[in-house]
Amino acid sequence: MSTESVPFFRPSIGEDEIAAVTECLRSGWLTTGPKTAAFEKAFTDFLGGDVEAVAVNSATAALHLGLEALGVGPGDEVIVPTLTFTATAEVVRYLGAQPVLVDIDPATLCIDPDRVEAAITPRTKVLIPVHFAGRMSDMTTLRAIADKHGLQILDDAAHALPAHHQGVTVGKAGADVTAFSFYANKTITTGEGGMLVTADPSTAARVRTMRLHGIDRDVFNRFTDPRASWVYDVVAPGFKYNLTDIASALGLVQLQRANDFGRIRAERVARYDAAFSDLPLILPPGPADGDGHSWHLYIIQLTEDAPLNRDDFILALKEEGISTSVHYRPLHLMTVWKPFCEGACFEHADLVFSRCVSLPLFMAMTDAEQNRVIEAVRSVLKGVTN
Repeated sequence: MSTESVPFFRPSIGEDEIAAVTECLRSGWLTTGPKTAAFEKAFTDFLGGDVEAVAVNSATAALHLGLEALGVGPGDEVIVPTLTFTATAEVVRYLGAQPVLVDIDPATLCIDPDRVEAAITPRTKVLIPVHFAGRMSDMTTLRAIADKHGLQILDDAAHALPAHHQGVTVGKAGADVTAFSFYANKTITTGEGGMLVTADPSTAARVRTMRLHGIDRDVFNRFTDPRASWVYDVVAPGFKYNLTDIASALGLVQLQRANDFGRIRAERVARYDAAFSDLPLILPPGPADGDGHSWHLYIIQLTEDAPLNRDDFILALKEEGISTSVHYRPLHLMTVWKPFCEGACFEHADLVFSRCVSLPLFMAMTDAEQNRVIEAVRSVLKGVTN
C-alpha cells in the first residue's frame, strides 16, 4: 500500500476560481459590492427563484440574523438537535433565549420529530432542524408540527447544498428561513461565508439591515447611489456580518459547479457503500424516498461485532495514513450546554457518537485516494482488501 496520506478534506479550487478572485482584486472593489449582489442573485436562481438570498460571512451569522429577524429574544425557547455543531445552539444564547436540546432519530441522524413535539412549551418560538451530513430532515412532519403550535422554522442547511425534500429544493422546503454555509470544507466554498434565504421580503429586509451595523442603506448602494454616500441612518444596533466581494467572486464560480460536485460526491458514496457492505459497520443513511442528499459527510458507525472500538479504529486508520473526523460530540456532553439539559436523555445521540467515524469524502478526491481509504478500512475491520 502507498505510504502517501489521504487528507480528510482538500478543496476543489481551479483556474476559474483563481481568475475570478484575481479579477476582483484588480477591480478595486474588495468588500460587499457588485460581486456579492451577483452571488445573491445567482444563488436565488440556483434554488429556483421565489426567495431572497442575503450573503453573510458565515452560516453562524445567517443563523443569528435569522433568529433575530424571527423575533427571538429573552424568555423564548428554540428547539435544537443535540447532534450538531455548537453554532446551532450558541446563536440562541446570543439573543438571550434558551436552547432546548432534543435527541435524534437513529435511522436518519436528524432531529426526531416526536422528540420535537414532546419538547414544545408555551415559550417555544422556533425549531431548528439540521440536515445532518446533507440528508434532509422530515420537513413535511416538522412543518405540520410547527403550524399546529404556531411556531417558525429556521433550517440549519450548512451541510445541505444541493439537496431537496419531496422534490422541493432546500431553502424552499418548509422553512421560514434557511442558513447555508460556504466554509472551506462545505459542498461549495467561499473560504468563509454563508447565505440566508427566505421567501418573506420583510425578513430579508431586516437581515440586510442587521448584517451591517443596522444601517438603513446597503453598503454597495451607499457608494453607487448618486445621492451623498454619507447620508444614511442607523435604525438598530446591528452586526458586522457582510460577505466580501472577494469571497463572492469565488462563490459565483463554485456555485456553477455545485451540481457536478453533488454528482461526484454521490458516485464516491456509491463506491464506499459497495465496498463496505459486508463489514461490521452501519452505512450512512441515504435520502428518504423523494428526497435528494448532498452527501457533505460520509459517516459510518462500527457495530458491536467490530474487532475494535471507534477510537482504536481511528488510530488504526491514522497509522495507515487515512485522516478521519467525528461529527459530532453531542452538545449535551459539552460543558457550556450541560446546564440546559440536566436530567434529559439522549440515548440515540450517545450511541451514534460512541461508534461514528467520518471518512474522507471530497470533490478533489482521486480514485487512488478513495481506493486507499477502502483498502485501509477493510484491512482494519476484516483483514482483507478489494
